[in-house]
Amino acid sequence: MDLALDRTRLAHERTLMAWVRTATSLISFGFTIYKFFEFLHEKGQTEGHRRIGPRVFATVMIAIGIVSLILATIQNRVELQALREQFPDMPYSIAM
Repeated sequence: MDLALDRTRLAHERTLMAWVRTATSLISFGFTIYKFFEFLHEKGQTEGHRRIGPRVFATVMIAIGIVSLILATIQNRVELQALREQFPDMPYSIAM
């Protein structure tokens, strides 16, 4: 039973780490898009008016990354708390 508990706890940690990687990618992609189009604008190589500008697109990407990170952390805490209610002697994670 201890091994099953450890596998379940570690699966929750792996899921959280996957969400952290995804959120970090979204945030860094948002910054990269913004800086790329800022560079093109400084060189005078941008086109006319767009419906969604680079700043709005980058802000949306960053916001999606931050929101997904917050939701994944909340989900992880809730699931580990439910697991801890069943198994009070479950070790705490260093990752959190």
